[in-house]
Amino acid sequence: MSKAKRKISFVIPCYYSEKTVADVINRIEETVLKDGRYDYEIICVNDGSTDGTYAVLRTLAETQNKIKIIDLSRNFGQHAALMAGFHYVTGDIIVCLDDDGQNPPEEMFKLIEKCEEGYDLVSAKYSEKDKRGIIRSIGSRISFAMSRSLIDMPKDIELNSYYCMKRFVVDEIIRYNNPYPLVHGLALRVTKNMANVELRRDERAGGQSGYNLKKLIGLWMNGFTAFSAKPLRIASFLGIITALIGILFAIIIVIRKLTNSIQSAGYASTIAIILTISGIIMIFLGLLGEYIGRIYISINNAPQYVIRSTKNIEKEMGVGGE
Repeated sequence: MSKAKRKISFVIPCYYSEKTVADVINRIEETVLKDGRYDYEIICVNDGSTDGTYAVLRTLAETQNKIKIIDLSRNFGQHAALMAGFHYVTGDIIVCLDDDGQNPPEEMFKLIEKCEEGYDLVSAKYSEKDKRGIIRSIGSRISFAMSRSLIDMPKDIELNSYYCMKRFVVDEIIRYNNPYPLVHGLALRVTKNMANVELRRDERAGGQSGYNLKKLIGLWMNGFTAFSAKPLRIASFLGIITALIGILFAIIIVIRKLTNSIQSAGYASTIAIILTISGIIMIFLGLLGEYIGRIYISINNAPQYVIRSTKNIEKEMGVGGE
């Protein structure tokens, strides 16, 4: 009796990718079948696309039951779409990749074989020139810096959008039910047993990135407020420093007054000090408000995502599939 093959679950968040996602799926299938060692499933999450993305996915799913479709009711963001897919994976190894062709499926086994060496999560690392837009490139660098300082990502690790994880990591990640998920942050809560593999990054096959400055700022705020209290500690530290500076200036003014050496201070310097201190206060009041606002939204049970319909998702998994 032959031994059952281990299974790979691919999770692809799809957003305005009607011209690229079919090619990505075909390349995944060709690569897995050529290797022959693994069974597979491909879970595509349509994240509120209003172009022809869902129609393309549905057509593919009608001819191949290994292609599973989750259609979200609106755009919830890449990480929420990943969370939706994670709830319905059945594989031993989960591979996440983009829908635009920049993550070459032909290189997947470099990640998987590294993971099979004993790592819990293995992410692509790109050594060549960044082929993404300037906003996305800068955003990634800021995200890496935030992850290292706020959520303790190992200094020698990069977490990009092309990575694979063992099943137990995903099972732990989906226990997070609150809005504003950040998958990398959730993974770092589970394990630090991670590695990178250098892969190429291809040119985007078509269209434009779904990440604009607004969405990147929203992603950064998730990192700030969902996984660390360090920003509040920084605010407290700066408050103490500012107060000490104020006390020091007050002592200097009193001493100079007593020794009759004080001179009339200019309005410009006074206003500059007031504006600086007021600016610091307003920044951290805004940060505090962001924390409180997200707590309020979580208390009111705002959903991570809402599923409109599915295709080839088994009904016993909890979703009314077709």
